Amino acid sequence: QVQLVESGGGLVQAGGSLRLSCTASVSIFGFNAMRWYRQAPGKQRELVAGITRGGSTNYADSVKGRFTISMDGGKNTLLLQMNSLKPEDTAVYSCFVISPLSGQYWGQGTQVTVSS
Repeated sequence: QVQLVESGGGLVQAGGSLRLSCTASVSIFGFNAMRWYRQAPGKQRELVAGITRGGSTNYADSVKGRFTISMDGGKNTLLLQMNSLKPEDTAVYSCFVISPLSGQYWGQGTQVTVSS
């Protein structure tokens, strides 16, 4: 069983920055992929960014150039640096991992609110 604990959400003004963290209970080097998703009220959940074990990354068009996904293997942590935040980035952000041994896991989510 894998546990994921997210932190770093909060309230920020438009143009500001936040860094989200997702710490796993096991080594993240065992995961095939790690991703950040978000869901805004009344909208479907969408993929924000992903990173593979090999370090390849992908981003939603809406966040390219503003968000950066990375891994801190020493701390078993997935990171999402979010810069130039916009009100439309307001959502609950959740991390998601794919383990080749035990399946897929979600974090509990962290609220990000961007005021205009």
